[in-house]
Amino acid sequence: MDKRAKKILFSTYWKNGWIDNSQRTITRDDFQYAKEKGLMFDPLTTTHDRCLHDIIAMLSDITVDLVATAFLSSLSSRRLDLRSGLASYFIAKQLTPHVYTPVLNGQSYDLDGNITHTSYTCGVCRDLKYGIIGRENYHDIDLNVLNFERIKWGGVRHGALDYTLFDLQQLRLADIPQPSADDVSILNAILATIAASKPDDYPSMLEKNLATVIKSTKDERKVLIEILACIGVLQPRSYERPSRGKHDWTYVTYWRGEDKFNPDAVSQYFGRYL
Repeated sequence: MDKRAKKILFSTYWKNGWIDNSQRTITRDDFQYAKEKGLMFDPLTTTHDRCLHDIIAMLSDITVDLVATAFLSSLSSRRLDLRSGLASYFIAKQLTPHVYTPVLNGQSYDLDGNITHTSYTCGVCRDLKYGIIGRENYHDIDLNVLNFERIKWGGVRHGALDYTLFDLQQLRLADIPQPSADDVSILNAILATIAASKPDDYPSMLEKNLATVIKSTKDERKVLIEILACIGVLQPRSYERPSRGKHDWTYVTYWRGEDKFNPDAVSQYFGRYL
């Protein structure tokens, strides 16, 4: 990954925190350089139906072994962009060909109770496992912020149709190294940490426990846990468990320490390395 292009991308969106939209600036030369290096992009305009078609078409070129290898090779290198595609692949495999089918997603009201805004989503996508977010039209989607999030944290918009498309497109273009012995060792340590969880541990405790296992920030570990939950490695035995406090978990919300990890999912994705 070109260091200058990465710096241009990161400095557009982040300086000790998110840069406000109104204060984001980038020169034409910097954008062109980062674009030539494959780290920045022109905006995307597409539709739900086109996006879905392109995702399904890509699946013939992407295998379980490819996404698992990419994920595993990211553990010691912290190439978090390679980590993201594992969840996007799992999500893409849930998709079936269909046309956009609008259902009500939400409404906003003014102080008098009048509806000021109504939003819709694709009902077919919504009703798939975990609920995929599919809009009818996508106008000038900022792919650069999606790429920034992929590289910095491993992706934070898994489950959005446009992110699934972009993530898999980039993964297919990536030069994916073979996992090292260190990568395998880290994976084994992650699994051992999960297996050692106390029965009443919540996902937040697992995040803390992983701090000594893999070089990472808190946000990186949270995304790592969400990816493992998305693909079924962290699989809850029940979806009727209460939540505790405020949180932003999605796929791992109902996992508890007593669930440990799903050996079948581990074998499906990582069996050849373990």
